[in-house]
Amino acid sequence: MTTISPETLIVPVAMSVAAGLVGCFAVLRRMTLASDALSHVALPGIGVALALGVNPVLGGVTALLLGTTLVWALEHKTRVPTEALIGVTFSAALAIGSMLTSGEQLLEALFGATSRTGWAETVACLAASLAVAGLVWRIRHRLVITLVSADLARTAGIDVERLDLLYLLVFGLTVALGLRYLGVLLMGSLVIIPAATARHVARSLGSMLAWAAGLAAAATTLGTICAAVLHVTPGPMVIAVAAALFFGLVWRRAS
Repeated sequence: MTTISPETLIVPVAMSVAAGLVGCFAVLRRMTLASDALSHVALPGIGVALALGVNPVLGGVTALLLGTTLVWALEHKTRVPTEALIGVTFSAALAIGSMLTSGEQLLEALFGATSRTGWAETVACLAASLAVAGLVWRIRHRLVITLVSADLARTAGIDVERLDLLYLLVFGLTVALGLRYLGVLLMGSLVIIPAATARHVARSLGSMLAWAAGLAAAATTLGTICAAVLHVTPGPMVIAVAAALFFGLVWRRAS
């Protein structure tokens, strides 16, 4: 059996907590499928970074931030629904990324890998995860008001367009945090599944955020341990555990 030190779980768990919090508002905004597709926008950036010989995570972060900004700009310019824009962007990104990567590199980009991170990347990921979690908690009430009514939000002095951009950028950054560990194909699932589970078991926004963060952290921890025991890549196992928690808790809630 492969042993797992607590240090190796710090970054994945911190990332998963941020993913759970961000995912709550993706679920409330009915962006479940679109959110999963948005994570694929990182693939071209990873391909370009690999071609240039730089850290692929940096390429993925750049592509995600540019992609989310493009989606926001087009949405407010054309009034095309966010889901449609993300779908088109996702399709183009997947096609371009597949041409830029191949073989083992493509598999790692899609499903993540078990490679260790350096101390600088670890510190950066932890800081970014804490920043995302803190920001989501700070703007949670404004996001809820915007969900209820954009006109009401504007009356309350909320810049709705700016808030939408901020949320999309935070979402993109959250996906980027999990690229190395889960890959572009699975990271969107970690954002959505714990939040979708929390929505069915929580009774308030605060408890939903707590449930989502806790479930995401639990799935990441249990999935990583199971993957080490079975000697498989942790990404798919983490999502399998998250899905199992979803079905188990939702079934119990319905009983």
